[in-house]
Amino acid sequence: MSQEVKVPTLGESVTEATIGEWLKQPGEAVAVDEPIASLETDKVAVEVPSPIAGVMGEHKVAVGDTVEVGAVIAIVEEGSAAAAPAKPAAAAPAASSDNGTLEDTVPAQAKIHDPDAAQTLSPAVRRAVLEHGVDPSQIKGTGKDGRLTKEDVVAAAQAKSASPAPAATPAPSASAPTGGRNEERVKMTRMRQTIAKRLKGAQETAALLTTFNDCDMSAVIEAREKYKDVFAKKHDIKLGFMSFFAKAACLALKDIPSVNAQIDGDEIVYHDYVDISVAVSAPNGLVVPVVRDADKKGFAQIEKDIADFGKRAKDGSLTMEDMKGGTFTISNGGVFGGLMSTPIINPPQSAVLGLHRIEDRPVVRNGEIVIRPMMYIALSYDHRLIDGREAVTALKTIKEAIEDPTRMLIDL
Repeated sequence: MSQEVKVPTLGESVTEATIGEWLKQPGEAVAVDEPIASLETDKVAVEVPSPIAGVMGEHKVAVGDTVEVGAVIAIVEEGSAAAAPAKPAAAAPAASSDNGTLEDTVPAQAKIHDPDAAQTLSPAVRRAVLEHGVDPSQIKGTGKDGRLTKEDVVAAAQAKSASPAPAATPAPSASAPTGGRNEERVKMTRMRQTIAKRLKGAQETAALLTTFNDCDMSAVIEAREKYKDVFAKKHDIKLGFMSFFAKAACLALKDIPSVNAQIDGDEIVYHDYVDISVAVSAPNGLVVPVVRDADKKGFAQIEKDIADFGKRAKDGSLTMEDMKGGTFTISNGGVFGGLMSTPIINPPQSAVLGLHRIEDRPVVRNGEIVIRPMMYIALSYDHRLIDGREAVTALKTIKEAIEDPTRMLIDL
């Protein structure tokens, strides 16, 4: 008896997706509710589970194909794997390798004896292999079903650099010539295409402008150092910088409501709550899950929410609901070393706060030049709704709250 596998409901207003990766090949045993395919939507990866236990049958669609909700994408045969003809490892199609996946993994055992193994690596893993110069066949995969992840490649590269380098050996005469000009074409994932369209749409629709300021991080750094141990012990989470900026932003958004508003046709929608979208880097692109009611949450809960989003962004388990809504965005380019940027708003929101790296710089305090840990902060905003005075005032409020965190306690 066979069972059709259909595209599940993907979320409100989402009617189609792209086949990102087949997690099970024809002939392989599958358990009930075991993921057999990964779908890419505009925002998240969605795993499709097997409706029954049995053997993976025919794939009705290929990696990269666009499918609608309810469409049949595969067949699962009821029974045991022994009943199905075993497929030799070399029969797995290498063509599926060139498509982007949301989980940067590949079965490690499938590439050890395969001369075309590099073709089965996902783009992110392949780039990591080329960047670090490691042999993927010598790395043990820690992903699902032994798949090789990007983190596995990085760890292997670090272990390689820590060990003594082997003596150089002459390159074989049959090797490819060095100094070549190679190109690689990888189809954009559905999420990357959506990101491109939304960001370009924001530039074409909104009247974007960015105002800058800098803030002295001394007080926040001192507070973290003083309370980090007791904070972690009590709340089981580290005290980071993002919670300080989230609470500081809540103060500014309450004082300047237009920065927390949005344009809907010929109307302005004001919110009496603060849902902060936090830009998180995922293997397949930037995602913006939402910390809801940030104005009502404490530092610990905000840190827990952000940590959870970061973890789930890496393993591809964020849902559409996680990224729905949001009234304001915070993007921290400082974790990558960025000194200054002009972030683009996340439509239909009207403003985004950009954070950057902290570095010691000379500043004047009480007529004397001193060294302080400084950070440039930027607020990009839609000038159609937010005037320059309001934007500057909001950013100044954030700066003052960071430089004197007591303001966040007394709502000043």
